[in-house]
Amino acid sequence: MTGEAREVDVLIVGAGPAGLAAGAELAAATAGRVEILEREQEAGGIPRHCHHGGFGGRLDRSAYAWASAAGSAYARRGTTGPDFARRGVAAAVAAGAALRTGVTVTGWAGPRTVETTGPAGLERITARAVILATGARERPRSARLIPGARPPGVYTTGELQQAVHLYGQRIGTTAVVVGDEPVGHAAVATLRAAGVHVVAMVTDRTAPALRLRSPRVPLLTGATVTGLTGRARLSGVALRHEDGRTTTLRCDTVVLTGDFVPDHELARRGEILLDPGTRGPAYDAAHRTSRPGVFAVGNLLHAVERAGYAAQEGRAVAVPVLHRLAGTEGPAGGGRRLVVDAPLRWIAPNMTGPDGARPPGDRFVLRTWRRLPRPLLVVSQDGRELHRQRLLSTAVPGRPFTLRADWVDHVDPDGTDVRITAL
Repeated sequence: MTGEAREVDVLIVGAGPAGLAAGAELAAATAGRVEILEREQEAGGIPRHCHHGGFGGRLDRSAYAWASAAGSAYARRGTTGPDFARRGVAAAVAAGAALRTGVTVTGWAGPRTVETTGPAGLERITARAVILATGARERPRSARLIPGARPPGVYTTGELQQAVHLYGQRIGTTAVVVGDEPVGHAAVATLRAAGVHVVAMVTDRTAPALRLRSPRVPLLTGATVTGLTGRARLSGVALRHEDGRTTTLRCDTVVLTGDFVPDHELARRGEILLDPGTRGPAYDAAHRTSRPGVFAVGNLLHAVERAGYAAQEGRAVAVPVLHRLAGTEGPAGGGRRLVVDAPLRWIAPNMTGPDGARPPGDRFVLRTWRRLPRPLLVVSQDGRELHRQRLLSTAVPGRPFTLRADWVDHVDPDGTDVRITAL
């Protein structure tokens, strides 16, 4: 690859909540030239097309937090997604970060050198520190292996929100929403804003993921999507119920929600170690990846948490990055892997740091595959119990819960993996 070669102090890949917050914090701390690259034409990430309220407020639950009606608890706190995105962009630019949109990072040309393509042509940019903030995406119908024809009318939540809020496209008349996590309720709100009648929400879980319900929308639990019908246009969603019955819900639109995966392609191309649970980069509490000088933040690490949490991580990464720039960074490597036992799904961060660093809020974030009423979380290493904590509420799929981090100082750096078990 040929093209202009440049150097910056900090290069941030991705201008969503995490990348913008990191850029604002580092630029304000006079970290030198801080440059943020965004492949889309407009910065701000997922919140740009989430027109409901709740972003940045105390009840900001996720990047797709649900607010079904004006005046709901979510709408009364925080701001809308587009406002949240604009504020993030304004803060980064005002602090002095250079924000470049329409620029795609295509690969690596060195340990901290990336190759890009954009309006200015091809470039190679070398940085003293690189922050990956590429976010997460929902898996489309093809990745979910849903059989049937491929008619128009099939969306992920992101595709739906962009079609409605960014492009003003006509969607359909009747819809089925697959999934009952917060993102599913956000899809219901978007469909209603577009004048679409929602026939039902469908989940293969036997119990709802949330206590909240979208009013006037039936919720079918224990139902698996077995196929999509229709050719010129979607005509129905075929279901198999847990008792063996089969039905077809007539509709011309289906929204496949949830099933997020980190957008880790760039990390994978850089041969950065990935965590098998989160499927994002393995990282410690200082947000360091397996490649020295390369940090990671936001939903690239744990698909998918609330926008406010991603921004919090963006701010938190500034301290370890500044230490690296100043030459005072703690030693890399030496951390122990954090491994969860089923039915726990993953933990983030998923490495301990050799310098005793703790995650934002002094809490680890976990997810579970199934409902766990007030579980007892036990942390152990080599048969030695390090910590136990009883949750006061039920852990449910699709919702994060936390584990205190005050036990990390007791981890043996020469021991084996640290295990987290739910009893």
